[in-house]
Amino acid sequence: MTGATSEHLPDPPAGSARRAVVRDSLGVALATGTYGVSFGAVSVASGLSVAQTCALSLLMFTGASQFAMVGVVASGGAPVSAVATAWLLGTRNTLYGLRLGPLLAWRGRRRALAAHLLIDESTAMSVTRPTIDQARLGFLVTGGGIFVLWNLFTLLGAIGGTVLGDPRTYGLDAAVGAAFLALLWPRLADPAHRVVAALAAAVALGLVPVTAAGVPVLAAGAVALLAGALLRGRGVR
Repeated sequence: MTGATSEHLPDPPAGSARRAVVRDSLGVALATGTYGVSFGAVSVASGLSVAQTCALSLLMFTGASQFAMVGVVASGGAPVSAVATAWLLGTRNTLYGLRLGPLLAWRGRRRALAAHLLIDESTAMSVTRPTIDQARLGFLVTGGGIFVLWNLFTLLGAIGGTVLGDPRTYGLDAAVGAAFLALLWPRLADPAHRVVAALAAAVALGLVPVTAAGVPVLAAGAVALLAGALLRGRGVR
């Protein structure tokens, strides 16, 4: 009797699954979007105006690249180095697009608009979903929520930064690195990946005293790409 009953247990209702996706996505959006206050404060402290800072969040909208660009500017690096560093960090979004394009299956204008929301968090909240509907929902709620909150808190941080001064006084520059490491660490479970990360970090640290701002990041990225290509050739993923 028990066996017969268990065979006919109903599947969770679709509405319940959608609510779970929305709940999880909004949680990620809130945690990530409010971090834009740090970018806004760091950016104005680096010499950008409030308008320039907000334009970066509106048009670039990829946190790591934004922080990298203003970091190079703050260190006195050339504009070319700042743009190249931001571009290098942003290339990972191209790889996300290759994965999400077939999964979300949008076409035309929808596909173009979705490309602007293609970030780490929206990708993570969509690739694990069992259906296209849930994948699209997770992508839109996460990406859209972060976009709105990130830009709002960028503005607040930029305005506050003009009043409070350099955010490094309050340790916000350390928070940037800590957050990035927290995002990266779970991806370094494989020993080979740890070796690549350590090698890239060593190259970057070695170049800091002898090169212009932005060059160490570019060099570390080149090391990681080369090592990744070599490992893939040997069957290591």
